[in-house]
Amino acid sequence: MAQRLLHWSKNNYGKILGVVGTGGACLWFLAGRQMSMEPPGGPVPAWTQNPLPSRQVQLKTMENTQEFDVLVIGGGATGCGVALDAVTRGFKTALVEKYDFSSGTSSRSTKLIHGGVRYLQKAIMGLDYEQYKLVKEALHERANLLRIAPHLSGPLPIMLPVYTYWQVPYYWAGIKAYDLVAGSQCVKPSYVLSKRNALEKFPMLKRDKLKAAIVYYDGQHNDARMNLAIGLTAARQGACVANHTEVLKLLKRTDPKTGEEKLCGATVRDNMTGKVFDVHAKAVINSTGPFTDGIRKMNNEEEKNICQPSAGVHIMLPDYYSPDSMGLLDPATSDGRVIFFLPWAGLTIAGTTDSPTDVTHHPAPREEDIQFILKEIKNYLGKEVHVRRGDVQAAWSGIRPLVTDPNSKNTQSISRNHVVEVSKTGLVTIAGGKWTTYRSMAVDAVDAAVKHCGLVEKSPSGTDGMLLDGGYQWTPNHFIKLAQDYGLETDVAKHLSNTYGDQAEHVAKIAQVTGKRWPVVGKRLVEDFPYIEAEVKYAIYEYACTVVDVLARRTRLAFLNVDAAEQALPQILNLMQRYLGWSKDRTEQEREAAMQFLSVEMGKGAKEGLQSKGISLNAIDVEKYKHRFNMVDKERKGFITTVDIQRLLKDLNLGLDDDTLLDMLNEVDLNKNGKVELDEFLELMSNVTAGDVATNRLATLLKIGELQQKQAISVDRSGGGV
Repeated sequence: MAQRLLHWSKNNYGKILGVVGTGGACLWFLAGRQMSMEPPGGPVPAWTQNPLPSRQVQLKTMENTQEFDVLVIGGGATGCGVALDAVTRGFKTALVEKYDFSSGTSSRSTKLIHGGVRYLQKAIMGLDYEQYKLVKEALHERANLLRIAPHLSGPLPIMLPVYTYWQVPYYWAGIKAYDLVAGSQCVKPSYVLSKRNALEKFPMLKRDKLKAAIVYYDGQHNDARMNLAIGLTAARQGACVANHTEVLKLLKRTDPKTGEEKLCGATVRDNMTGKVFDVHAKAVINSTGPFTDGIRKMNNEEEKNICQPSAGVHIMLPDYYSPDSMGLLDPATSDGRVIFFLPWAGLTIAGTTDSPTDVTHHPAPREEDIQFILKEIKNYLGKEVHVRRGDVQAAWSGIRPLVTDPNSKNTQSISRNHVVEVSKTGLVTIAGGKWTTYRSMAVDAVDAAVKHCGLVEKSPSGTDGMLLDGGYQWTPNHFIKLAQDYGLETDVAKHLSNTYGDQAEHVAKIAQVTGKRWPVVGKRLVEDFPYIEAEVKYAIYEYACTVVDVLARRTRLAFLNVDAAEQALPQILNLMQRYLGWSKDRTEQEREAAMQFLSVEMGKGAKEGLQSKGISLNAIDVEKYKHRFNMVDKERKGFITTVDIQRLLKDLNLGLDDDTLLDMLNEVDLNKNGKVELDEFLELMSNVTAGDVATNRLATLLKIGELQQKQAISVDRSGGGV
């Protein structure tokens, strides 16, 4: 084999030299070329000073407007992008969303802004020009997204560990091709790391068989907040937007010239009040993601489905699972799926899976998908990192709306690009694509509406390069001014700056005075997270209508830690009840809806199910934990109460308030009878041992008490120390 390769090399020396020379020239040309992260200069547009009309005003305007140019159905990234694109062209625009902005797929992504390394590989290996165009378009949109909302997005290095020497040049060539296709819009050039340097950058990596690593750059963002920023930008420029407003039916009229039926709007219902009214428009654009076919069939019940939904599950893990500034890509898992492992919002996000699913309004993460992700993570992390089910702080499922192109002859093939369809009645449907390309999808959808619905634009699309709400006067040091001027804690100031951009001062101004020397203002909703009470009031200003809107999308607490979200729930309920004038019944409905959301859609129910598997301890462990339990249950009652815990705390010179003691007890009190029985404690320790529960306050406290007892040195035999 070696002799044949040598013979071929000699006969093709010129070709090899040409390829190497061309590749070297390309890499030399690319070296140092990267996109500028500096925001564009120039005057701040007048629209940035426009106040947001209240939701009630928006609905009233929608009801009383004789006819809009464009009515958008769907408030995800693409729908809000369509509304923004339409309003920049001078169209009178309305948008309705059945739930909340970004309540579906757009808030449940991997948080990456990417061009698609995998698609480029397919383009090269399969000589597929369509895949190449998809990557080229996505790379342009990646650069645009990183520029237009600098407070919400930024570059992220992603490491690709390599475990065989021959893969090093293979992956390096592919990643360099990614840089090359990006050209001047390359985020930062990729590079190769030795094993030693790779472990220095990512110390959690498994050392065995690691040969090297390749690092490339994509972008990362706060997806739900980015979605909302697009919608708010459209609203400030005159678009009429309303969440929690459902389309009940599409309106049609007969064209007097052709005698054909044409869409002329929709009947909608404000789901907060139940009021029903008509919205008339020259063009109706369907941008409902996984629910695309529902609107298409509302227009024509004989339409065949084009959406092929796929479920992607993500999990949140503690920050110690990854470095705070380096992601990881596993390009070939045990079943061929790709998994990302990324730092995000101070924690670690891992996912995603890719499984066929049914369209549902309330997607739930499957336990088998969570276990698959954990299993794959174990393959890449060192032995000292114990990957435990109990470390999963939240889990969610998003439905990716893959589509078959109805315009294609081969209707069985799934399009990786987006698809624009215009029905006989004039319904414009935009479907497929991905988060990164939302803007180009919006442009194509509005172009189709102009072409087929008789619209006359006053100006061309103005969204390419347009900074979003909060981005114009933001700088990376903006948080310092917030901390200095308002007396906010540094992490809170950073959070507000990186969430609201140059609008963050509006939140700081309404922040509650703490009464402490420091911080001066900014009472937190829950410890360990930088969300403050003032954000609840500001969320209402930004169209939040329910507690879930605040927990999941105005803040990201539900996506980060379901237990922390449940802990913050009472305070959020109290604040919203006060600001919105809710009755006791409405407040209780909101509490139940929020608990259902956390249980089903954020994985809390799946986690609790694992904690009730019974006891699976060996005899030695059973005796050890019985001893630890009896150390507190001195009277041998067979159960522990808050009184017993207070006695232990006194022995340890520790103090906790009554509410914290009760919470500690309730974490273990499975049958909710106000006390922890021995069987409940053994079941808890069984789950801790199995990794289904990561930590527990009561278990930790008992362990500390046992250790302190062992460390106490008896002085009886020395005569009392005399």
